[in-house]
Amino acid sequence: MNAREEILGRIHNGLVDVVQLDPVLDVAVDWEYGRATAMPDVLQRFVEMTEDYRADVRRAPAAEVAGLVAAMLTGVGVGSVVLPAGLDAGWREAIAAAGITVHDDDPQLSRQELNGIDAVVTAAAVGIAETGTIVLDHAADQGRRALTLVPDTHLCVVRADQVVSDVPEAVGRLTAAVTAGNPLTWISGPSATSDIELSRVEGVHGPRTLLVVLAE
Repeated sequence: MNAREEILGRIHNGLVDVVQLDPVLDVAVDWEYGRATAMPDVLQRFVEMTEDYRADVRRAPAAEVAGLVAAMLTGVGVGSVVLPAGLDAGWREAIAAAGITVHDDDPQLSRQELNGIDAVVTAAAVGIAETGTIVLDHAADQGRRALTLVPDTHLCVVRADQVVSDVPEAVGRLTAAVTAGNPLTWISGPSATSDIELSRVEGVHGPRTLLVVLAE
């Protein structure tokens, strides 16, 4: 008997008493994938974890989001911004009223043109409290992926009802986007990397500044 036959023999002997061949049905597990993880305050956890990644997070009632978006952009010196076509019209008006030059992505801006724009403002698909992560599925209010990778500042508005407890719950929310073949971008703080001496450098692979508005 060679090693292969010995291994297969042991597997066969180990399965002699198994009646249900489907492992999911054979071993009952008291857990449901996508079930929310209990936590005292899911919104506060999202804020804390997102801030831990060096993002600037502000909470505001939905009616005050437009003004806050404009104020946060001017606060970091943004002079120009690109806005996805499906973004809230009120945000667009507030940004323009603040004296910030607004660019549209139709027709699509080139990489060189995007590189000359200070910031991008988008909505979001999901916010994950446990990890402080924001997920984009690049719907009309988020725009194509290049918009959120090239400009130096990204301001993202996340609705309170989009915040979930953990990654499995988020994956459940994203099923429709995945089925449709949409790309997903997972953002955990500003883009950053470090060398072998752990010297942190921000902005290498994407925006170096992440601003987040949690709309309640």
